[in-house]
Order: sequence, then structure tokens, then C-alpha cells
Amino acid sequence: MPVQSGSSDILKIMARKYSREHYLELVRKIKTAIPNVSLTTDIIVGFPNETDEQFEETMSLYKEVGFEIAYTYIYSPREGTPAAKMVDNVPMEVKKERLQRLNKLVNDMSAEAMKKYEGQIVEVLVEGESKNNPEVLAGYTPKSKLVNFVGPKEIIGQLVQVKITDAKTWSLTGELVEVQKEQEVGI
Repeated sequence: MPVQSGSSDILKIMARKYSREHYLELVRKIKTAIPNVSLTTDIIVGFPNETDEQFEETMSLYKEVGFEIAYTYIYSPREGTPAAKMVDNVPMEVKKERLQRLNKLVNDMSAEAMKKYEGQIVEVLVEGESKNNPEVLAGYTPKSKLVNFVGPKEIIGQLVQVKITDAKTWSLTGELVEVQKEQEVGI
């Protein structure tokens, strides 16, 4: 759910059709309907005229929503957009500092969210070999969490049960527990 900014004033300048309050209300409705939902977002820092206070609103919104992952960017003008005609008055040093602070929050909250998986058995769709080690398989949980584990290559493309033994900031490590029967996954 891309939010771009936690400040209603900046969202208005960005020509977004929602405010901070509207966005938070939508999040509340989603969390009520899907209690264990995992939310991710996109955030831009250093948009023209963004003040320190408005940036702090973004930080507080991130914490309030409890995002598990965010794709973060420093504002840069895009030709043909209304913002490209605005004076880019936030110094690059300020943009970089804000991005570092936001990324620290993103990393800390992602690591915290991943820790909850330790000791759990999760369903994983095995996609193939790990990019870093051909002896390790990699796949994703229904909540798009990357899981690495040792197992036979024959299970690539199948759903398996994996016990999580270690949580990192962006991935999980586990041990293969069970390969689900083909009829269970509708093959």
C-alpha cells in the first residue's frame, strides 16, 4: 500500500487523493478484516518543501501502521510531472540523512517482524536454488517472506513445510519438515 509520505500536507502537494487520516483509516479496516496482514509500502523523502516536522510525520506513520517492509527513495524530479516544475529546496545532505533514518527504522521493524517466525513451521512454495548457495533451496511463505533451507532439488515447484530456525532482517532460515502431497496442492 504505497503511502509516499506520512504528512497530509505533502500528500496534497504530491496530488495524492488521500490524507494521512484517510490512509490510517483504510489500514484500520484492513487490519480488522485480516488480523495477521503484512503490509508493505513505498516512501519518498525530501519532496520539495518537506519540513523536518513533515518528515517526522512519515516516521510516526510508519511505526503506527507497523509496516514490515518499505521501498524507500530520495525525491528526484521526473520530467513531465507537476513536481518537476517545483523548486527542489531540500538539500541533498538533508535528504540523505532522512533516508538513513527511515531505512534504520525500516530495517529494525523488518527484523522485529521476522523474529516472530522463529520456531514456527511455515508453508513455503519452493522456487529454486538460493542465489547465494546452490546447495540451499529458497522459496516464499504466503506472506512473501523469503525462506532458505536445505532440501532435495526435486521439491522445486512444490509446497513444503519448513521449521524456521533463524530470522534475519530480510529472510528466514529453516529446516525442511515435510513435502506436501501433490493432491493437497491441487496438482
